[in-house]
Amino acid sequence: MVNERIIEKAVELLCRLIEVPRISREEQAAADLLQDYMQDELGLKVQREGNNLWSIAPDFDDKKQTLLLNAHIDTVKPVAGWQRDPFKATREGCRIYGLGSNDDGASLVSLLHVFAELAKHSPKGGAGRGLYNLVFLASAEEEVSGKGGIESVLPSIQKMVNGKLSNGKCIDVALVGEPTGMQPAIAEKGLMVLDVTAHGKAGHAARDEGDNAIYHAIDDIQWFRNHKFEKVSPLLGPVKMSVTIVNAGTQHNVVPDTCTFTVDVRSNECYTNRELFDEIGKNVKSEVQARSFRLGSSSIDANHPLVQRIVALGGKPFGSPTLSDQALMPFPSLKMGPGQSSRSHSADEYVEVSEISQAIDTYLKVLSCQDFS
Repeated sequence: MVNERIIEKAVELLCRLIEVPRISREEQAAADLLQDYMQDELGLKVQREGNNLWSIAPDFDDKKQTLLLNAHIDTVKPVAGWQRDPFKATREGCRIYGLGSNDDGASLVSLLHVFAELAKHSPKGGAGRGLYNLVFLASAEEEVSGKGGIESVLPSIQKMVNGKLSNGKCIDVALVGEPTGMQPAIAEKGLMVLDVTAHGKAGHAARDEGDNAIYHAIDDIQWFRNHKFEKVSPLLGPVKMSVTIVNAGTQHNVVPDTCTFTVDVRSNECYTNRELFDEIGKNVKSEVQARSFRLGSSSIDANHPLVQRIVALGGKPFGSPTLSDQALMPFPSLKMGPGQSSRSHSADEYVEVSEISQAIDTYLKVLSCQDFS
């Protein structure tokens, strides 16, 4: 059966990728391996910028929408607590252990082989048997939302897609591979990191002098802890704010004149990051600076044809609290992939072979015009 052959190749590639360290911004060796595999083993025409790799199926059809299939190459650094070598693919029963096996290797190899299969079986290339014109992108620096990742190459991809269509269109929608248990996340929270500084006046701790910046910070920290933004998303719930780092003082007998703290803000689709920032600035006394506004919440209409096709196959849409490269896509997107988000960034990360099998089967059913079973 075609799926069994694809599964075998996908699992083999995943094991090879696990054994090539690919920490964010250090993905070159893994990108080299993947580029050679895509060209030599799958016969794909590959474009590359930095450590980002993409392939565009030939012979686009103006009557079809263009779908971007995306998964990321990079991983986080291994956390403490691993009982196995994180850079060795360890097979134990039906599980594959290794750093990046679940996040995001399983999605990467599944989407890649489905893309190659649909392109190969098309009479002219990628457009014939698929429901969409297809583009595959393996992106870098996702785990750090780096500017050398998807953001740096989307303009080039959009330009190439536009050149293949006579109707002036570019990418219409994206399917992002992330560990969701193969359920469609049709919304995800955005991220804004704030650096906050409370100001006071230095003085001797033994005398009644100075103005303790820590006490000013406490008032604002309490506000961040207790404030509830009015708009609540039916999929993502409320905006969530968490104070995660606090620093103040130089020695025990000096009243500190500054206290700095960091706030992690997870936005829903009801607000832009700029709107949240403006409301925060009106309510706290400390100085507030946002590191970036670029990682906003993303969502796709529940009635979008891609969502409805997944629902028809048994998918149950939900909202995801975690961030992905969707935040940097200027078109509708959803994420769906093998594995579980709870395993990501954890010691002894693993994925089940059956999860890769299910992913490949589901992706083929979602994207193809005919039965691949």
